[in-house]
Amino acid sequence: MAPEVGKKHDNFLQKLQREVEGLQALYEISKAITSSLDLEAVMNRVLPTLHEKMGMERGTLTLLDSQTGDLMIEVGHGLQKEQIDRGRYRVGEGITGKVVAAGEPIVVPNVGKEPLFLNRTGAREDIDRNNIAFICVPIKLDLKTIGALSVDRLFEENTDFEEDVRLLTIIASMVAQGVRIQQMVQKAKEKLTSENILLKSQLKKKFHPASLVGESKRMSDVYASIELVSQTKATVLLRGESGTGKERIAHSIHYNSDRVDGPFIRVSCAALPDTLLESELFGYEKGAFTGANATKKGRFELAHGGTLFLDEIGDIPATTQIKLLRVLQEKEFERLGGTQTIRVDIRLITATNKNLEQDVQAGTFRQDLYYRLNVIPIFLPSLRERKEDIPLLVDHFLSKSNDENGKNVKYVSDEAMKYLMEYSWPGNVRELENAIERAVVLCKSDILSPDLFPIPGTKTHPVLTGMKPPEPFKDIETLEKESSLTDAVSELEKKLIIKAMDQTKGNQRMAAKVLGITDRILGYKLKSYGLKS
Repeated sequence: MAPEVGKKHDNFLQKLQREVEGLQALYEISKAITSSLDLEAVMNRVLPTLHEKMGMERGTLTLLDSQTGDLMIEVGHGLQKEQIDRGRYRVGEGITGKVVAAGEPIVVPNVGKEPLFLNRTGAREDIDRNNIAFICVPIKLDLKTIGALSVDRLFEENTDFEEDVRLLTIIASMVAQGVRIQQMVQKAKEKLTSENILLKSQLKKKFHPASLVGESKRMSDVYASIELVSQTKATVLLRGESGTGKERIAHSIHYNSDRVDGPFIRVSCAALPDTLLESELFGYEKGAFTGANATKKGRFELAHGGTLFLDEIGDIPATTQIKLLRVLQEKEFERLGGTQTIRVDIRLITATNKNLEQDVQAGTFRQDLYYRLNVIPIFLPSLRERKEDIPLLVDHFLSKSNDENGKNVKYVSDEAMKYLMEYSWPGNVRELENAIERAVVLCKSDILSPDLFPIPGTKTHPVLTGMKPPEPFKDIETLEKESSLTDAVSELEKKLIIKAMDQTKGNQRMAAKVLGITDRILGYKLKSYGLKS
């Protein structure tokens, strides 16, 4: 075979081998790009592949910084961290900057003879640069150049730079999709972070004491207690009847504490069977019992760094009381079926409508646990103990019910307000809220009338039955007693109002403050007694 023919044959084989290696590299790179959403992790597989399969060294991914507009090396193979940190260019500066500015690839066959080659990273200081070629191709996304992909190549006479540029251009287009995915992931993270911050801000505002409804002396004492205990780590015991808003107060304490960024975990001790409560609180290991197919964290673990609210603590069984006492004392526990001791940092808030002191005397509630829980008790008044707050609560629930049900009820009639003020509300605020919502749903006008509310002691709605509320039966002796007491109370109340109005020279707002009631209540009383405001 003639020497010239043999040379062409060798060149053909080399080119064919190069193409095969290029295809293998593309296959490996495509797998790497689809393997992760993390661009840095992807490029840490792509650049080594170019080195191993194609002999391309010191591969770098350079991207535009959206904040500064500069080009910065994001990932560099064969470069040390300080070298990567030095790889910063302005658009149009050096070979990389010109590639990004023009959006076209550039090949420097001999970097030692190219003045535009800056070698800013310093990665080629200790090698003979006359043997190195530099290839840089743009990375484009939506017809916009967002960065560059560059490699070093050992310079040889028969090197086909055109083929290298074509290969790197294909890879750059694949990398661009990785950049797009990272941008989408980053945008989603930023959105979630922003929404999370906004949600926490809204929750903090929602559960701030100033946003709780009520201006009575009893509720003012509750607000003062919330402000006091929120900045401490002390265990709080919320006492009060069902429906007085214990969970809302627990939220308020959490969202006004330094644990606001931590979780708020709620457990109703009365809602879970005794056999499940312990595993729900402390978690369990895989295989701890039949059906435990995987390890599960308990509520104490989930509340780490935040607040754990145990509602209806008076219903906790005796066996669980012992383990709860240990957690409060030692700040540690083991999962069911486990031996590893787990330490937690939580703020504990408990609530009950029971008389725990009687339960301690009866032996159904541990005395030592009672003292651990009753560090700072907060007593929530029943609605009948804060009736002056009823008009404010009615207005609040009226607005809320209108929003939730698409209604536009504007007023509560005087007769309906009288009914609401005189009813005892055994279900407290929760019952009042439900009554207002039912009335709003059933209302066909813009004013709530008495017949929209259930008859006391029953679940009957006059508006649904078409009947007027029947008068409850009372014997003569009861009527005589109630009449005299009612008359006496009304007469005394009337005199106090007249005296307050005289002292304030008819200023209704000042008179209300003197009497310790709201303007609206005073207005209602003035009208019912036929007094001029």
